This record gives sequence, C-alpha cells and structure tokens, in this order.
Amino acid sequence: MAQTLEIGLLLYSGAQLAAVHGLTDLFAVANRMREDMGASELPQLRVTHWSSGSEGQAVLPVFDTHPALPHRPTVIIVPPSLTQMPSAAELEQFSIGLRQWHNDGALLVSVCVGVFFIAATGLLDGRSATTHWNFAQTLAEHFPKVRVEANLPILDDGDIITSAGLMVWCDLGLKLVERYLGPSLAAETARFLEVELACPEQLPNNSFTPKLNHGDEAVLKVQHWLQSTGARDVSLTAMASHAGLEERTFLRRFRSATGLKPTEYCQQVRVGKACRMLEFTNRTIDQIAWGVGYQDPGAFRKVFLKFTGLAPSDYRRRFGAAARPAASA
Repeated sequence: MAQTLEIGLLLYSGAQLAAVHGLTDLFAVANRMREDMGASELPQLRVTHWSSGSEGQAVLPVFDTHPALPHRPTVIIVPPSLTQMPSAAELEQFSIGLRQWHNDGALLVSVCVGVFFIAATGLLDGRSATTHWNFAQTLAEHFPKVRVEANLPILDDGDIITSAGLMVWCDLGLKLVERYLGPSLAAETARFLEVELACPEQLPNNSFTPKLNHGDEAVLKVQHWLQSTGARDVSLTAMASHAGLEERTFLRRFRSATGLKPTEYCQQVRVGKACRMLEFTNRTIDQIAWGVGYQDPGAFRKVFLKFTGLAPSDYRRRFGAAARPAASA
C-alpha cells in the first residue's frame, strides 16, 4: 500500500465549511493528479476532520478518507470563520489536542481567526503570527505575548504557518501540496482547479521546510525551541541540554532526524526570519543582521548568500513588498 500523509482539519462552531470541504476536494484532486502522473513514489494524501464533543470531550475524528489506518497527522489546519470569534470554551477544548499534535511533529496551519486556536495553546508566545486585519487588534489584546504582524498574508515560521485572508485557504492548500508532493504536482492540481499558482520566479527561494515527522521526540523538542527563539544565542551545549542528551549523541540524532547539522539548522532558521524582514520591513541590512542574532553583518551576508543564492540587498529588490505587482481590483 502507498505511503499516506495525514492532513487534519478542525471543525469548530462557525468554521467556514467552504474552506473545510474545499481543502478536502483540493487534496483529493492532488491524489488524482498523483495517479495520472504515475507518481506512485509520492505519498497519498489522507484527509481527516476533527471535532470536539458538546460536553468538552477529547477531539475526535468525524471524517476520514482512510479510516482503517492509525492516526498520526503530519499537518493540522484550523480553518477560518465567516460568522464569529471562537469562544473561550472552544479554544480550551481544542488546546490539548493541538499541543499534542505539535509535540508529535505536526505542522500547525491557521487561516484568519483560526490563529486564535493556536495562540490559546501558548505555542505562539514570543513568536510572530498573522491574521485578518479585522481581528489583529483583538488577537493582540487577548494574547499579548504574540507578535501580531497583520501586514503579512502568509507567515511560514517552520513548524507553524498562520495566514490572514478568509480565502487564502486555497493558496495554503497548494502550498502544502507543493511542500509534500513537489512543484509539478502542485502545478497540475492548480491547473485542474483553474486557479493561479505563483510562478517559481515570483517566489522567494529561501523556503526552509524542517523535517518534523521523524519521530525523535528529543530532537523535535529542540526544533520547536529553536523556532520559538529564532535560534538566537544558542550553542551545541544548550541544544544538547534542552534535548536531555550527551552532546555527541545529540549531534548524531539531530543530523539523522533533520538531515542537517545543528549549526546549519540554526542558520536556516535565522535566514528565514531575515528574509521576512527583508520582504516586509524597511530595516537596514545591518539592523536585520543584528535582529536575527549576527553580531557581524559581514558574516550574516555570507550565510544569507549561501542559503538563498542572493545578497540581502538583491533579495529585497526582487522579493520586497515594493517590488511586488499590486493586486488587481
């Protein structure tokens, strides 16, 4: 039987069903394109829907395209709502499940007010997140430890992705297809659905997609810590201590799980954050270098060029907000 990759969708009171069923259909189309292209080496996408009982029971699956298989979601998506803010009771009901999925290595993804569910877990404390402009102030007031960046349409922070617009779920779905099944299959899925997929030359080439579903809990704990701190001011000793492992053992297991040395991983995290600053802020390159943890801006420039193939100034000219075409009316 082909390998499967489980994508879960949360059903909560007021969740936009167009997003839930639209994403379910999008991933079904991706599976069909996978078969038509003869790409049997790629995993098949399994879609599950999860809901909480009215009396606050644990989150349970209520729909499953592959019901005979055990559950281990690779991705959990919290859809938007057209009608209302989620209630405090509902946020609490889903918090335990979201934290456990994240601890098990699932990528958490939110659309619009879906970010409130992730914020309620505490996983966004000290981190940046985006949401619809209409809810940005409320998010900041309810969760003051979250750095709200409502000017960003999509904020990919490695192990958590948040997004702003109500209808961005289609873009997110294609982004996930591209991440896990590759650009060719994502392009075929978009073509079948007759929706636009951004051309590769229009996209930043810095995407860092850390491996999270490797099953090594000690390494995953360190990965989440690095993402939450921006990998600033960390050392091998601190990482090994956070994992509860001897340094040599940590080095071996980290590289086996992630495919990267810890130093390379930290550089990728910092470069990713620097790219976002170059795209959406007017800070100088030296200020950005210091902001992501480099005391020597020259060293930052070398690392940035190594991972993106561009100097920071060239990256800003190519991908900065000022360089992007205005959205059509």
